Amino acid sequence: MPATLSAPDANFVAKTTLDAWLGAWETSADAAYCRDQEGRILTTNLSFARKFGRTPAAIAETRLEELIHPDDLGTLQKSTAEILRAPHRGAAEHRWRTPQGVRWFSWDEVALRDESGAIVAIRAVGRDITRQRLAEEQYFRLSRAVEQSPVSIVITDLDGRAQYVNSKFTVVTGRTLEDMIDHGAEPLRAGHLNEASYQACLERVRAGGEWRGEFCVTRADGSTIWESVKISCLRNASGEIANLLCLREDFTERKRLEHELRQAQKMESLGTLAGGIAHDFNNLLAIINGYAEFCAQSLDEPAVMRKSLREIHNAAQRAGSLVRQILTFSRKTEISFAPVDFNQQIRDLLRMFAETFPRNVTVCLDLLEGMPHLLGDQSQLQQILLNLCVNARDAMPEGGALTLTTRTVPGASITHLGATAGRTYACLSVDDTGTGMSPEVRARIFEPFFTTKAGNQGTGLGLAVVYGIVVAHRGCIEVESEPGEGSTFRVYLPVAESAAANTTPPIPEICPRGRESILIVDDEEALRTLLSRALAQKGYAITTAATGLEAINFLSDPARIFDAMLLDLNMPGATGVEVLRAMRICRPGLKVIVVSGHLTHEASMEFEHHGAHTFIQKPYKLDQVSRQLRSLLDTPVAE
Repeated sequence: MPATLSAPDANFVAKTTLDAWLGAWETSADAAYCRDQEGRILTTNLSFARKFGRTPAAIAETRLEELIHPDDLGTLQKSTAEILRAPHRGAAEHRWRTPQGVRWFSWDEVALRDESGAIVAIRAVGRDITRQRLAEEQYFRLSRAVEQSPVSIVITDLDGRAQYVNSKFTVVTGRTLEDMIDHGAEPLRAGHLNEASYQACLERVRAGGEWRGEFCVTRADGSTIWESVKISCLRNASGEIANLLCLREDFTERKRLEHELRQAQKMESLGTLAGGIAHDFNNLLAIINGYAEFCAQSLDEPAVMRKSLREIHNAAQRAGSLVRQILTFSRKTEISFAPVDFNQQIRDLLRMFAETFPRNVTVCLDLLEGMPHLLGDQSQLQQILLNLCVNARDAMPEGGALTLTTRTVPGASITHLGATAGRTYACLSVDDTGTGMSPEVRARIFEPFFTTKAGNQGTGLGLAVVYGIVVAHRGCIEVESEPGEGSTFRVYLPVAESAAANTTPPIPEICPRGRESILIVDDEEALRTLLSRALAQKGYAITTAATGLEAINFLSDPARIFDAMLLDLNMPGATGVEVLRAMRICRPGLKVIVVSGHLTHEASMEFEHHGAHTFIQKPYKLDQVSRQLRSLLDTPVAE
């Protein structure tokens, strides 16, 4: 009989032989037990009993409800009902409460029957699968986290071809993994301006590095968003780089708030300088009026007239520089990178400080001659200078010394600040002899809206904006300060890598002459007269229009011949944009120079859309207008 009981397909088992049958499993590593149909344990092997810290005899007669996790009792009842039906076999998984904690077991169960075929017990043989279940739960948890992540996740091979994208990526781009695999898509390429930039990114990550960037992308619904992109490598079990991982996070709202913060701070900066600018303008107007009176009174003294006109011209140039700085600070523009002479920016701003700062604050310059140009946004670099200098001024209520120093430093010496080792950085140091800062204040100075100024003297935006601009220019900043010892801010910005950025501009040529017919459109009579006289002296045939409608009438008259048009932006009757649209209908090949004191980004894009790519900003020099016009007329018309 024992031999029959050990066979897996035994059909008839007497209750009195249960212990003998289970004896064959006594030394098995698998847990085994027999229970009756009510769930009472009849007998177990040694492995099962040890799981619960008891002997087989001590655990006998225990009901399964005492050992199985309450949440799995329903599963036990279902498996028991299944065993009672042919073919009287089944499988189940339950959680069991053991002295070591809750453990998962997987059971193979079979009904044991007596000679009459009646079921007398249920035999279960199982294994502890806790580790497997935990691993599966971890896998599914991670899988859900990746699929439901608010961040777009992409996994590619080492060549950048897609191997996995999550649901968020599909929602943003409208592309599925199947679509991308079928077309051999390279999702990491998105946002890179050229092939060289993309390849440099791949090489950096495939070498074990990390790449970060910010892109403006178009969503599947046509809207645009800003995404912060981070690309890193994934290694296999052997430690070899097997895949590339890309995380793309939508930070459009943060970008919008940063833009609003920057604009608010610009307005605060303008308010700070308003008094000084008004004072400077009054001085300039006094100079112009005074020397104009000298001219009127000295018609028979050429030397006096020449000197007076020279002073009037210099004052007008200073006034134009002030206007440009005000427009730069108040204009709403995105970052536009171009080579910038940082030393010259400092000198220009210092002239403004001369009227704005109190007389008990001494400003000293120690600028490195021949310092390479920076690749940056001119208005935002001016914002850095203005905010740091105004903060230094406010830190010296009793007066003191403000020192601005420029130097170049290798990136390897400031890698602790996040600089790139292989690059050269321009260092701007702003030192003051003011009140200094405590460590607690110094730790919070770059937080938005944090300020130590009393009342409504400041919003706490200045240094936060400085920090944001420095980061946007891929630079870094550090500060040293002690109470009563003053403060030193050091801003590190990468210099332009192109040697062409630092070349000296060519000496202007003698203003050329011409014989073409020019239409001048401007609502300011004095400017129309000035331009028409200046260009007529160069040999051009001049026609003037005081309004946009008058200009459109001239352009619509086939009897009139024009080779080029100088077009103002803001005019009564019809704007410059409307004049340009009409011109493209009746004279599509006419060359145009747009002249404006403040050309918005939207207007600039509209003009370029209609083929006008040459712009002159007011106030201008007559020689500049003449050279621009000659250059435009000599440029062949694109076919």
